[in-house]
Amino acid sequence: MERVNQIILSKAGSNVELIPVIANHLISSGGKRLRPMLTLALADMCGYRGDGHVVLAASVEFMHTATLLHDDVVDESDMRRGKLAARKLWGNQASVLVGDYLLGQAFKMMVDVGSLEALRILSEASAIIAEGEVLQLGAAKNITTPEAAYLQVIEAKTAALFAAAAEVGPVIADQPAEVRQAARDYGMQLGLAFQLVDDALDYGGSSADLGKDVGDDFREGKITLPIVLAVARGTDEEREFWKRCLEEGDIQDGDLERAIELLKSHGAIAETVERAKAYGAGALAALDRLPDGPYRQALADAVAFCIARVS
Repeated sequence: MERVNQIILSKAGSNVELIPVIANHLISSGGKRLRPMLTLALADMCGYRGDGHVVLAASVEFMHTATLLHDDVVDESDMRRGKLAARKLWGNQASVLVGDYLLGQAFKMMVDVGSLEALRILSEASAIIAEGEVLQLGAAKNITTPEAAYLQVIEAKTAALFAAAAEVGPVIADQPAEVRQAARDYGMQLGLAFQLVDDALDYGGSSADLGKDVGDDFREGKITLPIVLAVARGTDEEREFWKRCLEEGDIQDGDLERAIELLKSHGAIAETVERAKAYGAGALAALDRLPDGPYRQALADAVAFCIARVS
């Protein structure tokens, strides 16, 4: 990971002064680096002995950082990882363009590795993430969003990059299709668990856990799984409350507290946590299909770390 971080810092450089300033604002803000760790661990587990996994891990983190810069503009977010979002400091246009620059750097690094299959997997993930963003726009501030539609959004927006980051490890290690699929399944299930944990924490966690303010999803009108479940189980009067707050953006004093009370009374937060645990169990089951290696426990610990945030 030290080598990955060195590459990240070097590739974030540019003769255009604002690019490294904005990139480093987010890169150095304490992200968990979970996605690049998956690439490193799974490549090593599968017996890879070159340097390509380090470069691919850095490219994965650049892809993730670019999506965060773009997401904050689309969502009009004020905070990211406990700091002011880049868009609040330098504006929307600069944030989007630096995100584009990082994506370009990510793909250059993928080409340098020389694996067309790894390039295909990660470029496909980039397209899927963009599709997820567009899907989310369709569901935004729509309290009638069905559960299946929401799960489709998070599979594309969040889990797809986890899956791709995991799969490219065995790909560059020339592993057979069944090992690649097991790695991909592990990443996909972990990514879904990770997102559902975030959904639950937004209404039942702390700012330190989230890296943003508790209730930001509520204030931004985001439709997440706890909301989908509570709306489906609620009364007509409660649905009017959700409509006023989330669809119309008319949030008044005490509304966040009432929202949390409703979510708890309908078991929506608890069920979201249980769904996350189920996906975590799926990740562990996929891990059992992978070759034994020194990082097996670390990959199991990644699942435990994710779930522990809400336990």
